[in-house]
Amino acid sequence: MELYAGIDLHSNNSMVVVLDETDRVVYRKRLPNNLDGIISALRSCAGQIQGVAVESTFNWYWLVDGLQEAGYVVHLVNTAAVKQYDGLKYSGDAADARHLAHLLRLGILPEGYIYPREARAVRDLLR
Repeated sequence: MELYAGIDLHSNNSMVVVLDETDRVVYRKRLPNNLDGIISALRSCAGQIQGVAVESTFNWYWLVDGLQEAGYVVHLVNTAAVKQYDGLKYSGDAADARHLAHLLRLGILPEGYIYPREARAVRDLLR
């Protein structure tokens, strides 16, 4: 079974949602920002995770790097380009994470560039 994960990353916790190929939620939970815990949660899902969409504005380095090292294909979300559905009935972190996984599954997730580790210090200085 193909799976798609969306993570809404905050300063001290993350909402993790995993969808199957029919958009059925197979995992949904708010987790503390602990790499081992997040990877363990993803590995607990029965199926092959095709990609992980990570939404964050400032603190994504540790999670993206850790997920990539664990073998996941990671997509950094361009938050300014993500459009929510008009008239969306539900809002909040769980709905956001689910929406990211849905866009990833459809192949229409707006993505940002994941800077290589060695270039990040210079990038951060220039910002």
